[in-house]
Amino acid sequence: MATTVRRAVLTLPAAPLGPENPLPALRPLDETHTIDERERAALPRDMARQIGYQPLTTVLPVRVLDGYGRERTPTAIDTIVIENDRLRATVLPGLGGRIHSLHHKPTGRELLYTNPVLQPADFALNGAWFSGGIEWNIGATGHTTLSCAPVHAARVPAPDGGEMVRLWEWERLRDLPFQVDLWLPEDSDFLHVGVRVRNPHEHTAPVYWWSNIAVPEGDRTRVLAPADEAWHFGYERSLTRVPVPVSGSVDRTYPLRGDFPADYFYEVPDGARRWIASLDEHGHGLVQTSTDLLRGRKLFVWGGGAGGRRWQEWLTESGTVGYAEIQAGLARTQLEHVPLEPGGEFSWLESYGPLSADPDTVHGEDWAAARAEAEGRLAKALPRADVDAAYAAWRRCADTAPGETLATGSGWGALEVRRGGYELPGTPFAESTLGEQQRPWLELLDRGAFAEPDRPVPPGPSLVSPHWRDMLETAPADPLTEYHLGIAQWHAGDRAQAVRSWERGLTAAPSRWPLLRCLAVAAGDGRQGERAADLLAEAFDDLGARRDGGEEWTAVAAALGREAMEALLAAGRPAAARTVWDALPPEVRERGRFRLLEARLLLAEGDRGAARAVFDAGFEVADLREGAEILGEVWARITDEPLPDAYDFRMRPSG
Repeated sequence: MATTVRRAVLTLPAAPLGPENPLPALRPLDETHTIDERERAALPRDMARQIGYQPLTTVLPVRVLDGYGRERTPTAIDTIVIENDRLRATVLPGLGGRIHSLHHKPTGRELLYTNPVLQPADFALNGAWFSGGIEWNIGATGHTTLSCAPVHAARVPAPDGGEMVRLWEWERLRDLPFQVDLWLPEDSDFLHVGVRVRNPHEHTAPVYWWSNIAVPEGDRTRVLAPADEAWHFGYERSLTRVPVPVSGSVDRTYPLRGDFPADYFYEVPDGARRWIASLDEHGHGLVQTSTDLLRGRKLFVWGGGAGGRRWQEWLTESGTVGYAEIQAGLARTQLEHVPLEPGGEFSWLESYGPLSADPDTVHGEDWAAARAEAEGRLAKALPRADVDAAYAAWRRCADTAPGETLATGSGWGALEVRRGGYELPGTPFAESTLGEQQRPWLELLDRGAFAEPDRPVPPGPSLVSPHWRDMLETAPADPLTEYHLGIAQWHAGDRAQAVRSWERGLTAAPSRWPLLRCLAVAAGDGRQGERAADLLAEAFDDLGARRDGGEEWTAVAAALGREAMEALLAAGRPAAARTVWDALPPEVRERGRFRLLEARLLLAEGDRGAARAVFDAGFEVADLREGAEILGEVWARITDEPLPDAYDFRMRPSG
């Protein structure tokens, strides 16, 4: 059959994403992939330089997604299906353009780990993320803020005269447009993926890219890559060079043989072909290869310990197969960002397909022979020269204007193109995509000032790039402008000026809580815990007098109430925290995150038995952060008994 592209619907048990957190993300979520400067000094010079190159200090202008729960219902999800007579790829344009499934028809094998549910969890830079398939991680160290966001999609003529699918969006952490072209040639066993990241600005921009491929794990599943060494990163937050495959008397190329989750960034020699494969006990599985620009290769394992297994269960359904991740990126490790010059671009081609190799050799003790067997089979199935030729052919089509629209992403790209006048052949950001969140900023762009809202509403998202900051500084100094200006100044590192802007806004603000909350974050950042607690308590009190119900106000009450309680408990003021607790909407107090807060409050009040009862009754913190140890810490304050399995999400050794 000729390659076809069609829309379809996939029904999965899914937990709704819920509303965005309405409080600006002035502090980053706890990102586990960091190391201190002393460790960085011992690393290779180029790696150390790129690890220190413009790491994120916030996820602004993106908002945090933490409004989801764990109640799943059958949900229809729009998909795009690309298939020929050999492969069928199913894409989720409403969820970051992720490839959900890659099915090999001749063998009937699914090449990826396909999650049977859609369960958000707190792994992305801005919160909500889900496991499975192939995801496109762009922006900064961690899972992309687009994990659960829509992207644009359209049909585009393919290099061979058929059709391919183009996905594109504006990545907001770094203000960079990117595209992902999915091309499945007729009669091919390999899906080609052409990727381009462009820098339309007059300044150098940091770029981060890792293609993240979930593959089924098993007792006899082995991951192979062309390397004899790797950089090991564990949740102890240290980066060390280790041999491959055996480290610490354990063969780490088998995902289940370690006790704890860990990353292995393979040291692929210069000039070697870039590839990585996951093969089962029969020697069957998936291989990914690329042109040379995509230099990095990585294995992530959950390990066989209790915490890793609990996370696996948390992200899907109990009783289902687990997964590991094989990945490919622009740098050697995911802690690095690569500079992209003004007006420049990075582009490369990846290929995904089935691989079968001799299982005895693949699983033998001779690592060099196992690697050579897999690489030799890859060379026969898809020669390196063919990947380079496919890249050259695709590159000639990268600027082709998209045809029929298959899905629509956000309006942020259209806003930036209108502001900057950028010419971006191949990735149009139509003004028709501008929506309610962009409307105030269009007013600022066209009129030089924000319009008065029709009714009292929480402030919308802030923009923080230098261009928008300049416009805010010249706009009339009303409270809303001072609020957004302070956020842009905070993001730029001008913390003192941000505080002055917020304090100016307070003098005439009809609603004080947004500015008080920002000032509280600034106080906490300055280690003024008592003042931060006072400001948050005042903000929550001000909110209570103004909110009029509805989902958006409930989201504000939950977010602000949580921060106020945590600050008051940290300041040793349980009575004030109890006042906030009593004022929270009843449906908010029932959420797992707030049941945990209740246990902490009871402990602060000296009622250890009641705190234990909260744990015994059972709760689930839907937005438990990757690497978080708060459940174990609170449990240890209640009792010396072992942490129950349901609360054991530990990702590193104790102590």
